[in-house]
Amino acid sequence: MPEEIKKLKEQLFYKKRSVYEVRDAEQIEAAMRFAEDYAKFLDESKTEREAVAAGIRILKSKGFKPYKLGDNVKPGDKLYIDNRGKSLMAFVIGTEPLESGIRISAAHVDSPRLDLKQHTVYEDGGFGYLKTHYYGGIRKYQWTTIPLALHGVVIRADGASISVNIGEDENDPVFCITDLLPHLAKDQATKALDSAFSGEGLNILIGSRPYATKDEPFETKSPDERVKLAILKTLYDKYGITENDLISAELSAVPAGKARDIGLDRAMLGGYGQDDRVCAYPILMAVAELEAPAHTAMCIFADKEEIGSEGNTGMKGRLLADVISELSKTLGADEHIVRASSVCLSADVAAGFDPLYPEVFEKNNSAICSCGVVLTKFTGSRGKSGTNDASAETVARMRRIFDEAGIVWQTAELGKVDQGGGGTVAMYIANQNIDTIDLGVPVLSMHAPFEIISKVDLYEAYLAHLAFNKH
Repeated sequence: MPEEIKKLKEQLFYKKRSVYEVRDAEQIEAAMRFAEDYAKFLDESKTEREAVAAGIRILKSKGFKPYKLGDNVKPGDKLYIDNRGKSLMAFVIGTEPLESGIRISAAHVDSPRLDLKQHTVYEDGGFGYLKTHYYGGIRKYQWTTIPLALHGVVIRADGASISVNIGEDENDPVFCITDLLPHLAKDQATKALDSAFSGEGLNILIGSRPYATKDEPFETKSPDERVKLAILKTLYDKYGITENDLISAELSAVPAGKARDIGLDRAMLGGYGQDDRVCAYPILMAVAELEAPAHTAMCIFADKEEIGSEGNTGMKGRLLADVISELSKTLGADEHIVRASSVCLSADVAAGFDPLYPEVFEKNNSAICSCGVVLTKFTGSRGKSGTNDASAETVARMRRIFDEAGIVWQTAELGKVDQGGGGTVAMYIANQNIDTIDLGVPVLSMHAPFEIISKVDLYEAYLAHLAFNKH
């Protein structure tokens, strides 16, 4: 190739860059260390409640204090709000006037899972089961024949809160959903994938030993719900809860086990719930490590994104608007100007290009693993429905920030037009007159019980949010 053409291509063509091409060995090692700490966070954050609790522990270790609406604040204050134990906001008050805008990063900490129904324990055929109602966009077949753990909280009528975590300790039992043997699966195998498994069929095997008193021989036991009785007796002995208490419980079945390195080179990480905790952790650390920034910086752990961001812990709720309003009052700012001057990075994952399924991706506009954090102008489905379509000015602003900071980044869409679609919290924040754009980490097997990310992409996300907060 003539040198002139080569130089012209370098000048004019866009080219994705691998983090490994750009970063030196020391920076790559820093990314690996960052991923080790993230993996610990991931292991202890399998529900939104656990993620919020883990986030608060980190914030407290960095000097953050609880904040209540109406509290006085001053530049340099490091504060957090625990919203009902299920969402979290943390912020550092900047030295510049609040009307210069807030740097907001928002991720969600809920993930697809199997929630237990209120009347959940039943017995059939000598087995004890738990009835479930799946949460979020799962592919049902992926949740059969894998070890499951129970996480959550039971609130008794007297207000006592009991935390439940069974299946994570190596001495704990685990649970599972059974599947047909291939020898008898002729009818099932002819069904479409989305109809071969039903939501009502996702019942969790939890026991098989009937209850018996010490003086009652096994052969004289009545078969009438003795397995169910034994299960409830175990729960009562361990947690002091009855079947009535399960009515006011939030219990979920999630994949059991820890996050694990993927590959001989250990360059990737696999685990449950990386959508969206792989974005939640870096935004938390990018705020937690700030000291007296120029602009007020805020991170949000949102709930309910997987089911539409509804409710008082989701991003459709009022908390963000209320916090901005109260901070504005305290600091003598106009809340409308504050919102109009603010910028938000909606930190949600991107669909990583998978060479095993190339037919659903448009390769020129796909997120490539290990090529850095992904800037996504819009999500949605089909004709861009259900999305925030960020302005060209906002895209250019992020380009400038990332390039000046030397961030390795790329742009992408979710997949081929009309192939499907998805959304993030971006549109709900943008609806408050805040310039918003998506920024996230590429993920393989998104929404599966075991998702995969590249460790270097995780670290670039952290560096990107840090640069954003300092800009």
